[in-house]
Amino acid sequence: MSATIPVVPSAPAEPAPTAPAAEGTNSGQPFAAPAPASAPASAAEKQWMSISSLVLGVVSIVAGWTFFLPVAGLVFGILALKREPSSRTMAIWGVVLNGALLAGSVLIGLGALLFGLVMIPFAFLPFGSF
Repeated sequence: MSATIPVVPSAPAEPAPTAPAAEGTNSGQPFAAPAPASAPASAAEKQWMSISSLVLGVVSIVAGWTFFLPVAGLVFGILALKREPSSRTMAIWGVVLNGALLAGSVLIGLGALLFGLVMIPFAFLPFGSF
């Protein structure tokens, strides 16, 4: 009893690999779909203005009453409302925070200016005449 081993025919030889085709070409195949030029941007890359607006609003609260951070955050938030509909909630919160902080810094600045103008007549009094 001798066992015979079946012979399996080998697969045909594969063609030698060629150099990769340039991006956007059809890889040498006549009817292949063209390759995409670039990958689509991720969701975080599309929401950078609304995230920046929200972060600038929070940083303005923590860093103190500044004037330039809320202005930049307000601009980013308004632009994000128009350009980034998927991140509308963050953009709205950024606009609200930055608008409130900007209004607060303007009111504090006007209050300080008014206080200074009211105190000008008292600045030139001699110290001993109270």
